[in-house]
Amino acid sequence: QVQLVESGGGLVQAGGSLRLSCTASGGTFSSYTMGWCRQAPGKEREFVATISWGIPITSYADSVKGRFTISRVNAKNTVYLQMNSLKPEDTAAYYCAATLTAPARSTYEYHYWGQGTQVTVSS
Repeated sequence: QVQLVESGGGLVQAGGSLRLSCTASGGTFSSYTMGWCRQAPGKEREFVATISWGIPITSYADSVKGRFTISRVNAKNTVYLQMNSLKPEDTAAYYCAATLTAPARSTYEYHYWGQGTQVTVSS
């Protein structure tokens, strides 16, 4: 059983940056594909970014491509989401997720979830 804890959310002005972190415990981190998903009020949870295990391959939702970067440091059991050029429409609760499936561009492919961290982008 993998436990995931996110941090780094907050309030930022449009055009600003934030870096989210997610630290895993209870499993072999390097064996998992990791992802970030988000959920805005009244909307379904949506895929944001994923990074595979092994030789890391990344993939992004079109809405964040070129602005967000996902990375991982296996020695620290941590995955990051660097978010630049933030827009008000990026406001959401951001969730870290893990799966043994690779690649994983759907929220339904993730088996383990963190509690979420709130990101609010003001205009």
